[in-house]
Amino acid sequence: MQFQAISLKGMQYEGDVKSVNVKTTSGEITVLDHHLPLITVLAKGQLVVKDTTGKETVIHAESGFLEVKEGNSAVALIS
Repeated sequence: MQFQAISLKGMQYEGDVKSVNVKTTSGEITVLDHHLPLITVLAKGQLVVKDTTGKETVIHAESGFLEVKEGNSAVALIS
């Protein structure tokens, strides 16, 4: 799945990933390959991005939005 995390400072992460774990206002979710389309509000916490080699990258977010799109891609707009 193609994933981008974008903040006011610019691109925080861009690449092909295996999973993205995020804290939303409704609870914690993990987005995997070919996830159904979704738009959700992010809560204060960490985005844990696992790339295709298994390496984890942690990105801190105060708030934001996550959109999972058809075509196996996702974008997080964070602050």
